[in-house]
Amino acid sequence: MSTVVLTTETFEETVNRPGITLVDWWASWCGPCRMFAPVFQAASEQHPDITFGKIDTEDQPELSAAAGIRSIPTLMAFRDGILVFSQSGALPAPALERVIQAVRDLDMDEVRGQVARQQAAGATR
Repeated sequence: MSTVVLTTETFEETVNRPGITLVDWWASWCGPCRMFAPVFQAASEQHPDITFGKIDTEDQPELSAAAGIRSIPTLMAFRDGILVFSQSGALPAPALERVIQAVRDLDMDEVRGQVARQQAAGATR
């Protein structure tokens, strides 16, 4: 699968799908973004079961602001609608593969339990 362009209109629906979604926040003027783009594209072709989305921060400033993007490139990983990874900076291919494997290996029942505990703790403050 190749990458898909995400917008304000498609972001929520895409990241909330079952499975893994990787999101690359980028801009055309960003050198590290341009270096990371072929790495991200190659990974999208190696992992057809994962959705690879790209968000141009210049084209989608409201979405970028809502997501708290302060530095690009930023890579986010969602699994079953839960943000499980977020890191700024261009990753080399081996590091991206390690992120993908770590996201695949997550025990999502445990992750959902952690999210529920955090939400409950936040509600009691």
